[in-house]
Amino acid sequence: MNNWDEIRTAYHVARVGTVSGAAEVLGVHHATVIRHIDALEKQLGEKLFHRHARGYATTEAGRDLLTVAQTTEDQFAQLANRIRGKGETVSGDLAITSLADISVQMVQSMVDFQDLYPDVTLRFLTGQRLFRLDYGEAHVAVRAGTAPSQPDYVVQPFIDLRHGLYASAGYAAAKGLPESDADLDRHHFVVSDETSSRAPYSQWLQRVTPAPALRFRASDPAAMYQAIGAGAGIGFVSRVAASSQPDLIEVMPPRPEWTVRLWLVTHIDLHRSLKIQRFLSHLKEAALGWPQ
Repeated sequence: MNNWDEIRTAYHVARVGTVSGAAEVLGVHHATVIRHIDALEKQLGEKLFHRHARGYATTEAGRDLLTVAQTTEDQFAQLANRIRGKGETVSGDLAITSLADISVQMVQSMVDFQDLYPDVTLRFLTGQRLFRLDYGEAHVAVRAGTAPSQPDYVVQPFIDLRHGLYASAGYAAAKGLPESDADLDRHHFVVSDETSSRAPYSQWLQRVTPAPALRFRASDPAAMYQAIGAGAGIGFVSRVAASSQPDLIEVMPPRPEWTVRLWLVTHIDLHRSLKIQRFLSHLKEAALGWPQ
């Protein structure tokens, strides 16, 4: 087995399911894709694909080979990202992943950084899944909760997100506001749809309020904030995020047990590069001015 081009071709056929789709991804003629597949199957003495009218589906042998091929493809991508990040210039791609909760402040910090270093191309990644630094999916990550424990990660404390309970003026006019914890069960709340959330404020709310009070659920923080602003109920918002929503009323101020610790995470292979160090320093300085 000495032809990576043929294996890579098979990988892309399996990924997209058609010869024409793989040819487009690889930038080759479809006849080249067919020739690679035929040669690889002849060399292995096994069929890698079932051909049918809708495209190509992998056989069991094909799935075994392509598991290895995908790992190799990922490792090449990881290596390329590391090499690009090691240069001692502040230029090129810089991918940042963070919580949506602080996206307004993160975007402003990144724009300011790009003003200082105009040769940097920024990518801002938010979402529920964790982007993998070891595979080059991101260069810097802002993570919440327990400090990441991966041995190849450099982890530094960043900031504490202090959460309070907030409501809209419309909700306050219609239903009033709680004056103490004892009043909470008479109100409606906006919460995350992730019922197993480990956020300390979420767990606290589930302990002190009956389930029927948790009336509006959303999977995305932006949707939760919109629901709070629209009067669907009271909800937890960090002081940082609340600073971007001046129409919200603070119902209960932050408490220590509602605090979420944030961490700055980088991969050990890139941590000392000039670009990463300059960005980390810039972000830490910018965060000193964020609402607490």
